[in-house]
Amino acid sequence: MNLTDPWRFKFLGYQMGLAKPAFLALCVVGALVGALALWLALRRRSRVRAFLTERLVDKLAPGTSRWLPATQAGLQGLGLILFGLALAQPQCGTTSELAKRRGIDVVVALDASKSMLARDVQPSRLERARLELSTLLDELKGDRVGLVAFAGDAFIQSPLTSDYSAVKLFLRAVDPEQMPQGGSNIGQALLLARQVLDNADRGSKERVVVLLSDGEDLTGEVDEAVAALKEAHVQVLTVGVGSEQGEPIPVYNRRGEFVDYKKDSSGETVITRMDRAGLTAIAEATGGEFFYQPRGVAMAQVLERIEKMQKSELESRVTVRYDERFQVFALPGLVLLVLGMVLPSSWRRRSA
Repeated sequence: MNLTDPWRFKFLGYQMGLAKPAFLALCVVGALVGALALWLALRRRSRVRAFLTERLVDKLAPGTSRWLPATQAGLQGLGLILFGLALAQPQCGTTSELAKRRGIDVVVALDASKSMLARDVQPSRLERARLELSTLLDELKGDRVGLVAFAGDAFIQSPLTSDYSAVKLFLRAVDPEQMPQGGSNIGQALLLARQVLDNADRGSKERVVVLLSDGEDLTGEVDEAVAALKEAHVQVLTVGVGSEQGEPIPVYNRRGEFVDYKKDSSGETVITRMDRAGLTAIAEATGGEFFYQPRGVAMAQVLERIEKMQKSELESRVTVRYDERFQVFALPGLVLLVLGMVLPSSWRRRSA
């Protein structure tokens, strides 16, 4: 049995358990400390008697007692044991609750084309886009998130889920060098994002696609995708990544070392620029909005927009909550420890 996992068992017909069984080790420590202190206390009087006769013990070592320190040690050891039980979070009895989760469905379309390797924003456009998406995942509460990655082709990186840590794991796997087809097909990414939303179980009333891209579209399917999203009442919130001044696209070898800048067929260096007009047009056509922060994180404004949308019930389930009983052990443990500290280890008679 793993000490880090909760322990569940029945006792006299009651559902019982320990939420943090690893803290039972403190009970063992308390028992050992108490036993050692008790043994040393019981030897105290014996050591005195070994050097002094019984008649001289009360005169030369008045107040030497074996029972006072023994009691003190016992109280402290028992207090530690009770504190260990309290920290293990004992639970007795259960309560059934209906848990409802409300939110909206959000699909993030992440541009993973080679132009996202440009470094007009540091450390690169792709890393800035990852930062933007991580900010979104850290702040969402109850919403379901899906991830679509695209370059010349688009594919579902993560279906709709409320497990944000899983989406972050898929996000780290996005690599422009591993994309099967070069180029940038924003239209196909938007159509695939709608497909993810349409296939959702108990979909929300308000649905959003967040497009993280520099806006360069080389295939021309955007108008068809925008019309489909508008028909489905799906808003597109576009987040621009990069600069309008332009930047060459770096080329790396297999070891990740910079080699050169990308060249076109005539040998000229390719310059990539963020298409503000294109991203704004996509957003406004679907009732969404374009966001851009060249020196900051634009996702804070996206979150404000999402929070204003109507939340729907995405999931409801019966959960079992165990009743906490740590107070039964914590209070007596505290009392015993205090008594163990204030109790003297010896006594002295007042002289007549």
